[in-house]
Amino acid sequence: MTRIFLAGDSSVTSRQASMAPMVGWGQTLQLFVQGAEVINCARAGASTRSFLERGRLAWILENGVPGDLMLISFGLIDMKPGDGRFTEPFKEYQGFLRQYVNAARDRGMHPVLITSHERRVFDKYGNMRRPLGQYPAAMREVATQLSVPLIDLNEWSVAWWRHAGPDGTKALFLYLEPGEHPNYPKGVADNTHLRAHGGVECSRFIAAEMQNRALLPPSHFRNLQAQFDPEQAVEFLPDDVFDQQTKERVAEVRR
Repeated sequence: MTRIFLAGDSSVTSRQASMAPMVGWGQTLQLFVQGAEVINCARAGASTRSFLERGRLAWILENGVPGDLMLISFGLIDMKPGDGRFTEPFKEYQGFLRQYVNAARDRGMHPVLITSHERRVFDKYGNMRRPLGQYPAAMREVATQLSVPLIDLNEWSVAWWRHAGPDGTKALFLYLEPGEHPNYPKGVADNTHLRAHGGVECSRFIAAEMQNRALLPPSHFRNLQAQFDPEQAVEFLPDDVFDQQTKERVAEVRR
């Protein structure tokens, strides 16, 4: 069976039950894929630099086989200074992306670059801002230079966020009133992380783009036009399983 390995940050990762209803789009991708296993190795707080340095890319390369896909999506953490994770978009960020692509190809895997969805940031007049700045453009340039398939989730998300507006986007992101959910008794207003509806539609878009680009045979895709209750469709990992996967999916980095 073909496998789809996901390398990315908190926008991609599968969340544990104690973090519900926060989701990453990698958590919902399997809803739209059949006959191929999604193995979500993305981790919250990961940049292209830290994911590689902490052995997470190495684990994918050790476990992947020729013909598997590697979906690569970073940017939300690369832009943050400090903690040894920051990368300049047209310098280290591009350099690390090239390492991912070349390493996947050396293993016989098929790399796919996916720009990060945009954050929910509007000014006082309701105009949407784009805090990710140059990172999506930097990834697009690498995709062109290395002839890698690119799925532009960033542009797609910007169009959706703008259409939904400052109020409508609150239903897509992790916005909860005090007492609305036991995991967030004081409420939360998170402009970075999605909840079920946002995650499901992001993964639906990605799966549709994968189908359009023939990254998998047509029979591997399902539910692309189906409507269902996102809150009921999303599954959350038990916390102990999440913790175990986080510890296990690390390999020694070869220098």
